[in-house]
Amino acid sequence: MARKGTGVATTGIQGANGPATAAKHDSDDAISPLDEFQEKMKSRTGFFGHPAGLGWLSMSEVWERFSYYGMQALLVLYLTHYLLKPERIGHVWGFAPFQRAIEFFYGPLSPQALASAIFGLYAGLVYVTPLAGGWLADRVLGRTRTVTIGAMLMAIGHFLMAIEASLLPALLCLLLGVGCFKGNIAAQVGDLYAENDPRRADGFMVYYLGIQIAVIVSPLVCGTLGQTVGWHWGFGAAGAGMAIGLATYLSGRKTFPPETSRKDGEKQTHAPLRGRDWRVIAILIALLPVLALSLVSNQEIFNAYLIWAEKNFQLKFFGNEMPITWMLSVDAFVSTGLMAGVIWFWRWWSKHWAEPDEITKIVIGTSVTAFAPIVLALASWRVAATGHPVSIVWAFAFHIVNDLGFAMVLPTGLALYSRAAPKGLGGTMIAVYYVHLFLGNMIVGYIGGLLGKMNAASFWLMHAAFMGVAVALLILVRAFFGRMLAPAYEGPAPA
Repeated sequence: MARKGTGVATTGIQGANGPATAAKHDSDDAISPLDEFQEKMKSRTGFFGHPAGLGWLSMSEVWERFSYYGMQALLVLYLTHYLLKPERIGHVWGFAPFQRAIEFFYGPLSPQALASAIFGLYAGLVYVTPLAGGWLADRVLGRTRTVTIGAMLMAIGHFLMAIEASLLPALLCLLLGVGCFKGNIAAQVGDLYAENDPRRADGFMVYYLGIQIAVIVSPLVCGTLGQTVGWHWGFGAAGAGMAIGLATYLSGRKTFPPETSRKDGEKQTHAPLRGRDWRVIAILIALLPVLALSLVSNQEIFNAYLIWAEKNFQLKFFGNEMPITWMLSVDAFVSTGLMAGVIWFWRWWSKHWAEPDEITKIVIGTSVTAFAPIVLALASWRVAATGHPVSIVWAFAFHIVNDLGFAMVLPTGLALYSRAAPKGLGGTMIAVYYVHLFLGNMIVGYIGGLLGKMNAASFWLMHAAFMGVAVALLILVRAFFGRMLAPAYEGPAPA
């Protein structure tokens, strides 16, 4: 947002010079190497007006997301159309006890429902393991070492996915790898900026725009290879992308924020948490289930939506059928354009009026996104009435509505948790933020299995209802805790 006297616009970080920052600095007796680095970075604009480290970290994340979304684009389709077939599933190491464990909680599952449950479990746990990765980086290894280990594990995991029998070891390597990588590299992005640097939220938007580029490209590459050439080719391409990401990260490490030096066996010391710190942590944790409900429309795109869309959208063009994974690229393309538009809009808004706080933006975004599954419900009614797939225009309508709202949800939430984190717990609190994605994906993993059991229109209306509940709860959070989490800005920046 715009800050008075600067004319610089950012999104989602407010009140950085207010009480929250003052409370943090009251406990600092000396300037740390990180503080010195951040002061120097205020005048560094080597990467589109940002510190050079943002470029290296963003490109590393681009390749990591290329590998992640390339694999995720294939996972449900690979399981449903290939690996869970009776003649193949017996070849997977340890799958029988794994299936029994899942069905202990879910009950007997059809192949589609089992694939949905596996997807939900995997897509959810990738946002829980960063809790351990954040602690490991903050307390033991440091972020650079932890991120490097994570990238290596993920590269191994993607290559193992290319082998049918090693599905479970592959998923384990990917879960451990993303746990070490995900929260810590985002925390390094946050550490590029001082607490009063107005470029921080814009930096996270640039970071997310890079991710969106990866999401556009990865289904076109990995999805097309997997669906048209061979599943192992798609997974192998994801592994190659992760290897490039590791090389990129190591190449840019000289530009990264400094870390507290650690002697062998020496633990890093942190200022004790104050009462206000504990209250903020408690509120941010309590907010996670609410944020999880706000995700169900977006996260279903990688799960039941692919199965439903494959049967209900007209995908034949000029005699050729479009791979359904390309819809993920369509979504990412739309999302990228809308995210850039949202950044411009809030910059324009901040020059004329006071910019809304982070929680208000999340409320607005979730309210908009809640209409996206209603579009799919209408499309389902039309399919039922005509007996024919609907035009691809319906898909564009769904993705535009969904992505317009979502552009104001995830990056804004990440900026909020990064700013509100008590000093010394940046990696851990960003990892805590990702827990809402675990909860959201677990919800999606369960309700995605209902696709074949419910009327399709009712299935999508259920998603809209979940998100309506999230909007109501977010309004309550803003009313009671908004000032503590996101102090409002005083007014527009001068022209």
